[in-house]
Amino acid sequence: MTQAQGTQAQGARHAGQTLPVQTHAQGDVPDEAMDLAVTRVRSQLRHAHEPVLFARVKLTLEPDPAVERPAIAQVNVDLNGRPLRAQAAAATLRDAIEILSDKLRIQLERAERNWAKIRGSLPADEPGEWRHQSIPSPRLPYYPRPVEERGIVRHKSYGLATMTPGEAVADMELLDYDFHLFTERSTGQDSVIYRAGGGYRLAQAHPKPHRLGPLPGSITLSEAPAPRLSLEQARTRLEAFGQPFLFFVNSETGRGNIIYHRYDGDYGVITPANG
Repeated sequence: MTQAQGTQAQGARHAGQTLPVQTHAQGDVPDEAMDLAVTRVRSQLRHAHEPVLFARVKLTLEPDPAVERPAIAQVNVDLNGRPLRAQAAAATLRDAIEILSDKLRIQLERAERNWAKIRGSLPADEPGEWRHQSIPSPRLPYYPRPVEERGIVRHKSYGLATMTPGEAVADMELLDYDFHLFTERSTGQDSVIYRAGGGYRLAQAHPKPHRLGPLPGSITLSEAPAPRLSLEQARTRLEAFGQPFLFFVNSETGRGNIIYHRYDGDYGVITPANG
């Protein structure tokens, strides 16, 4: 597929019916790579315990030799109304697709154990339980675009779900995110949960440990309030700290925002829909 971008649909079987699998290519993605990705995804979705209402595969191949893992594979699935996502980066598209297939299988197995019944607590260490350390999942590489050429090219705004930190971890893992912005249930604070070391870290706009209550053992709390910054100040601090993302309180809205590095070298921003 020798085009900058392409979108099409391919058939996938699920529960005896043909499921249209949307595909999107960015970069010089060969047709055979997309065919392989759809085949692998279709194979995993056959084992889904609930109807698959939607599936979309995206393959990206960065042309710049400075990118260590230029091949990125991503799949988004609507599992009977519940979103599920997996992504992988590797040196080749084939490697990225195989890793993606493994991660999708794990996501489907997790959903099958009905996480809704255990939300509010972290998953137990059952046989076959997967933690994020089990499959190498390095942060997606981003193009080393010069700082002066970087811009904010994507602005996501959505209503923050109100949930416990344990529920936020469950959602973050099913969506294969590195961080998750939400409203913490007991404190009402804009909060972010993210992976840290062998567990998870919770940061809040204005931490209130006395109202938060005890956390599961794998979640630690940052008691430092989020910095109050303008969007431009947040972008400057993100670069200065060399981190993949920054959680901050937007000085104009007073709400918790996240600015992060996109794989293309630009920035993305996540904000609450009502702030």
